[in-house]
Order: sequence, then structure tokens, then C-alpha cells
Amino acid sequence: MNPEAIPVDIIIDTVSAVFMVVGALMSLAAAVGLLRFPDLLSRMHAATKPQVLGLFLLLASIGLQMRTLWVWPVLLVAWIFQLLTVPVSAHMVGRAGYRTKHLHRELLSSDELEAVVQKAAQTARDEASDAGRPD
Repeated sequence: MNPEAIPVDIIIDTVSAVFMVVGALMSLAAAVGLLRFPDLLSRMHAATKPQVLGLFLLLASIGLQMRTLWVWPVLLVAWIFQLLTVPVSAHMVGRAGYRTKHLHRELLSSDELEAVVQKAAQTARDEASDAGRPD
């Protein structure tokens, strides 16, 4: 078969199908990780890492299937919003989970936040005791 005889539409459809399947599998992996992982921090990792890549692949697949240039900026903006919001929300959920003790400390390889939290708690106790003393 002559390589010039392959229509561009077949190549675009094939690439789009591969992106769609891989993106869907990444999203499925994120969902399975949310259900199967034992603690909050592991679940957050499963929800953020593969989901952003899966969404990128699905958006790229949509862009390829639409075959128009006007859709690409819209899809890019949607992906950028995901890139900006997913880490921030995961960070906030992780901090809240850490402070409310919803994690398994034995699963942490290192706990760099413990000293900061202890210092903040001590400062808060000192300020509360200073506020109770008459000057």
C-alpha cells in the first residue's frame, strides 16, 4: 500500500481514538484509585495526577474530531483552569485532612509539616495565655 494513499482523516481519527481511549483509561484509573487507596493523601494523588492528563487527552481528542481551529483555544482554557484549580484544591483538602487527623501517619515516608503545625499550635497557645493575663 502506498503511504500517500492513506487519507489524513483516517490518521486523525486513529490518533483521536487512541487519545480518547487512553484518556478514558486515565480517568478510570483515577476513579479506581479514589475507591481503593487507604488514606486521604493517597486518594488525593489518585484524583489529581491521572485525571489532569486524562482530561488533556480527552480534550485533544475532541479538538481533533471537531477539525476546526476555533475550538482549540476553548479547550486550552478548560485545561488550563484544571491545571490551576486541581493542585490548589488538593493542597487545601490535604492540609485540612492533616489538621483534622484524617490520614495514616504510618504511611508517610516523611512528615515535613509536623514541625510547622506544632510551632503554630504553640504560638496560638502562647498568644491565648498572654491575652488572659492582665497588663
